[in-house]
Amino acid sequence: MLKRKRDLMVLLIILFGANAFAYTGEVVDSFKNPGNYATGLTFDGKYLWMADRQADLLFQIDPQNGKIIRSIPSPGYWPTGLAWDGKHLWNADIKGGIPLAENYNGKIYKIDPENGTILHTVNAPTNRPRGLTWDGEYLWCIDESGGKIIQFDPDDGTTIRSINAPSIDSRGLTYDGKYLWVSDRRRDEIYMVDPTDGSVIIIADAPGQFTRGLAWIGNNLWATDSQEDLLFKLKVNDGEKYVRTNMREEKIDYTYQITNYGPGEVKKADIYLAIPSNRLTQEITGEIKYNPDYTNVVIDKWNQSTAHYELKNLKAGESKTIHMITTAKLWDVRYFIFPDQVGTLEEIPKEISALYLQNNEKYQLNHPTIQDAVKMAVGNEENPYWIARNIFNYVIDNMFYKMEGGWNTAPAVLARGNGSCSEYSFVFISMCRAAGIPARYVGSVVIRGDEASMDDVFHRWVEIYLPDYGWIPIDPSGGDQSKPRDQALYIGGLANRFLITTQSGGDSEIMGWTYNSNEFIVTDPKTNVVVEYFADWEPIQ
Repeated sequence: MLKRKRDLMVLLIILFGANAFAYTGEVVDSFKNPGNYATGLTFDGKYLWMADRQADLLFQIDPQNGKIIRSIPSPGYWPTGLAWDGKHLWNADIKGGIPLAENYNGKIYKIDPENGTILHTVNAPTNRPRGLTWDGEYLWCIDESGGKIIQFDPDDGTTIRSINAPSIDSRGLTYDGKYLWVSDRRRDEIYMVDPTDGSVIIIADAPGQFTRGLAWIGNNLWATDSQEDLLFKLKVNDGEKYVRTNMREEKIDYTYQITNYGPGEVKKADIYLAIPSNRLTQEITGEIKYNPDYTNVVIDKWNQSTAHYELKNLKAGESKTIHMITTAKLWDVRYFIFPDQVGTLEEIPKEISALYLQNNEKYQLNHPTIQDAVKMAVGNEENPYWIARNIFNYVIDNMFYKMEGGWNTAPAVLARGNGSCSEYSFVFISMCRAAGIPARYVGSVVIRGDEASMDDVFHRWVEIYLPDYGWIPIDPSGGDQSKPRDQALYIGGLANRFLITTQSGGDSEIMGWTYNSNEFIVTDPKTNVVVEYFADWEPIQ
């Protein structure tokens, strides 16, 4: 695992230079754990405390050098979480003071940190509590069996409220004064979570493969891992707004074929192939090859370049095939969007607003269905991130994915309650624009499974403009998931399986509302014309 992290750092140096080490989750320092089965972690204002389930001890550790100051007995037999309330330690234990196998009877212990004396015991709000943290008034723990994070009264264990856990194997838990941080050992990730509704805002890589306890000190997150047997100090919100990883290089052959089945003639066919360009997620390597060569390059009002083919007098039974061959490097990209660092709506550049707040027949921003949905989703929220996030939540709560065929208007799709990726995008763009958030869509060809694959389905999603961050990818159809982590994956995240060809606000004079390619065909009466397009992917070794 440590080798994997070192390889990641080397890759980041190559990609971004020496200043790349500012991404959230980067390892700043590490120390050896005092035991081999670390679980809970907390900070008492000067020292860290770490629980070890095999040693049945709570270790006090100097965060400056990782040295053990002292240890006290664990109050039970299977400690899973630690918290500090300003004066006392609190410990979550799943064995209930009885060292029997599968005796899951969760207890919460209040402990004198000087000698380990148990000052108070309450039943945990779940039989199998994981993690523990203090928010200034109440304790929080993870309910392993119920998939919840529970806020509860330390006096008697009464549940105050609960939110969905971000993932299926959440373990560690800490509080930074505003947000909860949760570790997941199965996905090897750490999440920043809104305690009001459980929304995952930040996804960061965990430092090891079995990260459990978490603690917050100043502006750093600390994590203990029981597979690496190390205590890690991690950076948080230290400058970098995104990270790129997992580069792959591919050759993409986009094939467009037009066939005239007659009996009449195709008088004219104007065909436009969207030309992919360099973006944060992709680098076009070498010259794009066309066979046959195009007539000319045409740029639309959204600054989308297209290769224009002008065909004339296509006879019955005649077919024309066009190939656009691109080689590109593609990356996984993950943004770290901290809502408090997003600028205001008033800070959005006027030229961006002028282009990407426009209304038209597909979006219908003033339609009562859109206006009512925006009011319900946004309320009085003024932060652009939360405006967009609330709209995202509203869309996935009120729609489900279904290919109906064709593309309907945003209010029609929202009223219907289902749609394709394109229709999800139209609804999301319409609501964002109605709320003052500039929005556009991008279209792509996609790797389908194997690196050497064929795509004839394609995919479209949204980009929104957040001041101080720029254009951020958001995929409302991809994010229509049950787990908060899986939803958040599609907000500011993009996998390395897409070649983006098209960037548009819609209603392009040459691309219309489509992406990848478009055509305008003039024929004789009763002439049957069939158009096919698909992309073949081939990895470059």
